[in-house]
Amino acid sequence: MSTHQIFLIQINGRDHQGLTKDVSHILGEYDADVLDIGQSVIHNTLALGILVAIPTNKNVQGVMEALEAYVSDAPVEVSWKSISDEKYQSWVSEQGKNRYIVTLLSRKMSARNLQAVSEIITENELNIETITRLSGRVSLSDENKSLTPECIELSIRGKPASRIELRNSFLNIASQLDIDIAFQMDNAFRRNRRLVVFDMDSTLIEAEVIDELAKHAGVGEQVAAITESAMRGELEFKESFTKRLALLEGLEESCLQDIANNLKLSEGVEKLISTLKVLGYKTAIISGGFEYFGNYIKKKLGMDYVFANQLETIDGKLSGKVRGEIIDAERKAELLKELAEKENINLQQVIAVGDGANDLKMLSTAGLGIAFRAKPIVKETAKQSISTFGLDGILYLMGIAEKDIQELLNGRGEAEEE
Repeated sequence: MSTHQIFLIQINGRDHQGLTKDVSHILGEYDADVLDIGQSVIHNTLALGILVAIPTNKNVQGVMEALEAYVSDAPVEVSWKSISDEKYQSWVSEQGKNRYIVTLLSRKMSARNLQAVSEIITENELNIETITRLSGRVSLSDENKSLTPECIELSIRGKPASRIELRNSFLNIASQLDIDIAFQMDNAFRRNRRLVVFDMDSTLIEAEVIDELAKHAGVGEQVAAITESAMRGELEFKESFTKRLALLEGLEESCLQDIANNLKLSEGVEKLISTLKVLGYKTAIISGGFEYFGNYIKKKLGMDYVFANQLETIDGKLSGKVRGEIIDAERKAELLKELAEKENINLQQVIAVGDGANDLKMLSTAGLGIAFRAKPIVKETAKQSISTFGLDGILYLMGIAEKDIQELLNGRGEAEEE
């Protein structure tokens, strides 16, 4: 014979101070055990659910009457549902199911966006357990509303028949609706990343530096055509890199500083790096570009490491070659591993960000690989992608809410108030 009775208590209404204290006091008077609890507040409206086990020797009717008497003087309503032992045990057994996080990013969070994503989740027999808004509140009268990123995070549970097919479904919908959808395992590593590595050209900066050098050398169109072909994955990187670099032979070294001074940072990069620094993350540039410009960006943003190709100069002019080994796709992945080992960081705690085909091995080596405004072949292959947001959208993929970002950047998250 059961020694307890299980009930799901739901309280809804206007949020106000002291509600949880008062409700738990009533339940405590009847020796209730709290088996599960969840609460959310939307627009000052509260939804509180408590799953409790009450000993059979207690007057359950008395608990119900006490709660109803309490809410009669409060701006809330209470409902009460009995849960059988069998249903409770079935619920307990589900805790071993896989947990995933779906992050939906959009310039405008329409109901159609949410409907499309939730439909795919349902079709794959997954269940949404919680939904959280990560982006900040936006006024409808804000003239810049269309430029303000919006993000919601869905915690889901279950086992999809095919994670590849599920991911492809999200990719198709994201392309149709012009939104970003990230799908990742919810585990301890996701909540404890420690190192973020970036490609530089067309990732941290809105340019391919070799193209800028080519313009100064008067061979812009020739180099740009080779660059585009390489980024699409049509040419092997070392071959394309060697061809482009050779065209720069004789360019004055003095033009490098002028190019560096005019490099434009990608949208959201300063906000992202500043937040990562406050949180204690290590950041690195691992680039098939050039060390001169990598060091310039490293200093400008306050990053920790740079690994890039070293331009060779002779008598103040570029020789059309680099010193040492060319950093290609394989070398990028190796450098990521070496850096993680040096910092004693598990690869699952590493985030890698890039846009080109030569970034794919680096992205697949990291625990979280993100294609940023990438070419189709990269976007389709990488684990995650961001196309409609700036680089600061990565913070949402890490589960960091806008309110926390602002507190960190404004110095309010450094210590508790006295």
